[in-house]
Amino acid sequence: MGISLFLVWREGFDRPEVKAAIYIFALQFVFNIAWSGAFFGMRSPYYGLIVIVLLWLMILLTIFKFWQVTRNAALLLVPYILWVSFAMALNYNIMVLNP
Repeated sequence: MGISLFLVWREGFDRPEVKAAIYIFALQFVFNIAWSGAFFGMRSPYYGLIVIVLLWLMILLTIFKFWQVTRNAALLLVPYILWVSFAMALNYNIMVLNP
């Protein structure tokens, strides 16, 4: 994630598409942190699932925005969205198995 962010940042923060991409990245990072708080801190697989679905959508938007700036940065986020997809499936199953 850090290398991906750096590749976008070095394209010039003065460019509007770079600024937008970095702001979207920051927002998805907030959702990343919020998931831990919801799932582990609140001990709520339900709220964790809501947050992780939003996180997944934000990662997808981040990939799209990074693609507009530099494709390599976008491609570096593919393993991240795959990992979050797996975590989302686990979160869902934990929620279902623990009513």
